[in-house]
Amino acid sequence: MRMLRVWLRRVAGMWRRDDGEFAAELESHLAMEIEAGEQRGLSPQEARRQALIRHGGVAQAQQAYRERRGLPWLEQLMQDIAYGARTLAAKPGFAVVAILTLALGIGANTAMFSVVDGVLLHPLPFPHPEELVTVNASKPNFPEGSISYLNFRDWHRYNRTLAGFAITRSTGYNMTGLGDAEEMRAELVSSDFFPLLGVKPVAGRLFAPGEDEIGRAPLAMIGEGFWKRKFGSDPKAIGRVLTLDGRDYTVVGVIPESFRLSIGRFREAEIYVPIGQFQNPALNDRGAGLGLHGIARLKPGVTQAQAQEDLLQVSARLEQQYPREDKGIRARLVNFQDSMVRDVKPLLLVLLGAVGCVLLIACVNVANLMLARAHARSQEFAVRAALGAGRGRLIRQLLTESAMLSLAGGALGLLVAALGTRAAIAALPATLPRAESIHISGPVLLFTFAASLLSGLLFGLVPARKVSRQSLVGTLKEGGRGTYGGQNRTQSTLVVLQMALALTLLAGAGLAVRSLVKLSNVEMGFDPHDVLTFGLQAAPSVGHADESGVRAYLREAEARLAATPGVEAVSLSWAAIPLYSEDDHFFWLDREARPQSESQMHSALRYIVGPGYLKVMGLRLLRGRFLAPGDDEHGARAIVVDDVFARTYFKGQDPIGRQLYLENFDDPAQVVGVVGHVNQWGLDSDASQSLRAETFESVLQLPPMQLGLVPSGMDVLVRVKGGDTGAAFAAVKRSMADMSREQVIYNPTTMDSIVSDSLAGWRFSMILLSVFAVTAVVLASLGIYGVIAYAVSERRQEIGVRMALGADRSRVMRWVLGQGGRLAVIGVALGLGCAALLTPMMASSALLYGVRSFDPLTMGAVTVVLLVVALAACAVPAWRATRVDPMAALRTE
Repeated sequence: MRMLRVWLRRVAGMWRRDDGEFAAELESHLAMEIEAGEQRGLSPQEARRQALIRHGGVAQAQQAYRERRGLPWLEQLMQDIAYGARTLAAKPGFAVVAILTLALGIGANTAMFSVVDGVLLHPLPFPHPEELVTVNASKPNFPEGSISYLNFRDWHRYNRTLAGFAITRSTGYNMTGLGDAEEMRAELVSSDFFPLLGVKPVAGRLFAPGEDEIGRAPLAMIGEGFWKRKFGSDPKAIGRVLTLDGRDYTVVGVIPESFRLSIGRFREAEIYVPIGQFQNPALNDRGAGLGLHGIARLKPGVTQAQAQEDLLQVSARLEQQYPREDKGIRARLVNFQDSMVRDVKPLLLVLLGAVGCVLLIACVNVANLMLARAHARSQEFAVRAALGAGRGRLIRQLLTESAMLSLAGGALGLLVAALGTRAAIAALPATLPRAESIHISGPVLLFTFAASLLSGLLFGLVPARKVSRQSLVGTLKEGGRGTYGGQNRTQSTLVVLQMALALTLLAGAGLAVRSLVKLSNVEMGFDPHDVLTFGLQAAPSVGHADESGVRAYLREAEARLAATPGVEAVSLSWAAIPLYSEDDHFFWLDREARPQSESQMHSALRYIVGPGYLKVMGLRLLRGRFLAPGDDEHGARAIVVDDVFARTYFKGQDPIGRQLYLENFDDPAQVVGVVGHVNQWGLDSDASQSLRAETFESVLQLPPMQLGLVPSGMDVLVRVKGGDTGAAFAAVKRSMADMSREQVIYNPTTMDSIVSDSLAGWRFSMILLSVFAVTAVVLASLGIYGVIAYAVSERRQEIGVRMALGADRSRVMRWVLGQGGRLAVIGVALGLGCAALLTPMMASSALLYGVRSFDPLTMGAVTVVLLVVALAACAVPAWRATRVDPMAALRTE
């Protein structure tokens, strides 16, 4: 910056020297012309006049010479900036209000754009991210379901378009041997997983090809955070042994802490284990998905459509080869980044559009201020024009001042954006993908700069247009008072635009609030209050026990939990938890023959629970009974269905006593009861899901293969007396520690929190839309206040005449309020039209629930609110109008 100033001074100095030399040369020519004129008999004065006429004037000749030699646009720009700075400094109140208004609008837009940039636009931190796709299995009820391990192997082997293909599944381990027993977040991955993403270890090595196959030696990689925490970043950690669920895994490498990925339920893990080490016998079952999801990299030059067609052909061949398991199973590819952000993309784009309206309102506000200021400076512009300044130069001066204000507002807006981005991150739903990428980056700074310049152009054009059209001679004659009528019409038009935009935003916020209220009142089918849930991993020895040993552990654990002080009811769970996790299974009815393939079977959501589940969750028992303690390995297999299941599969018949055949079970289960439907998929979307029928089975009646998996990770649900879940959890930990110190209790949360988290996206959109709407209303109210106050000040004489002719104060008050009220009503009418056009976008983006996009109650409420605010803003200038002294006003005329 210092070097630039030095260069400008040198250029200016060079111009000054050139001007001096040219002036001396011009004076010598003039002297010769004058002398020649005197010789022709002219007087000295007349000879000089004739010489100046022939040369066009000294100043004009110097200006033309300067423009030919130098950079006149730069010099004029510097002059405009200097002059603009002086005029803005002369009215600091105006400058401060304009800059703060713009800072609010630009800062809000920058903060929102930083979220959009980080989530939607910022490239993934992997080599050639455009080549990455997710691979899932399209199946009935699940267009992007999990892949079976055997299908993955065959898709990997037979495809011709993928450069790499890997699968992953989240899991957890009970780690012992490094202090107290601890539950570890882990990820099962195939050996292509890290090379495909370009991840390099910070120590050791990655899994080698083939080490992910079933039966290979147990290996593990650890995250860098785990490496620091447990081993102090010691390189000798490579080769150490971790005991996970009672098995020893050799550490072969460390994954960098910077590795971030969100795919399916994948979250940052602390331990990575080859998929072949998954201790689930169903891994070799081609029909079992087991929560495995794929990620692949396209070969160079291969499009996603070509890869999709290739894998469709592969899966079609597998369907012919394995008709029972693969009937109707097809590979489905989705762009990796799109798969992460598609659920939040509509929401973020709607919010970005909303905050853009806030910036537009801010620009209109400043345009009104600039218009009033330009009106006050009309004589100044007329004088400058009379002295030779062209209209273009005057317009350029106004646009320069506008740009200075907008850039200053943009600079201050960056501070607002930094605070706003921090607040937005704190309010973001925990499930929002790529939240770690949100920050004030280079593209965000470029956006701020562009938004600032565009804002300056928008609000600067209005006064510039007025200056370009006004009669400068008439302005000089009228003393600057002759343009008020047109001035007022322009300002009124801008106020109407503000009111319309403000009402549109208010309508959006009102619809979001009503949607959230409707969602909060949705029938969930269970009572979440005072319910605590947490994970429980048994001691490793239990995982290696036989069936009777596992059941004995489950009975003892449930008995200890039930006897814990503060616990009213308890249930173990090993499948779905409402609004949190889901599981499903296939079945057929007793009147049906066994279908030939899974795709021909019925499917239902599956809750594997204990007899206390009915009381813990507060389910409604509609018919029959719920699961009882006697529904164990010694009793007949019992099953409870929900009312959706009963209506769907029994169609008005009594389901009690009917039998269901469940896949992987030898004997049928008898329906013993019907309960009310449990809202599983979300308060906003459960009713629209194709898979809604639900069944409830006893955990003690699981077949041996599934029963052996329960100790490695089950959920516990507890209803707490008095609602003190924190104290109850502490008591539970003490009670379970007395049972075994090798078992782990982890991730405590309340069902109220789970319900609240399911509404986090709705809450986020409602909060931001409400903030934008309130900001818009404040700016719009300031706008209408400014216009009415300006009108009152300009028409003091007219008000004085009215009062002198008999108008009382109440009539003047009504007259001024009527001026503002008319603008507000026109703006509201226009805003209702805009809302009718724009709010359907909220419905199409799934941002509305239980209300129409043009809800009469909401529109009526926001209309009343905006009109009341507008009239309140007009009340102050109306009151000032009633204080006008008629005689003083007439004397000033």
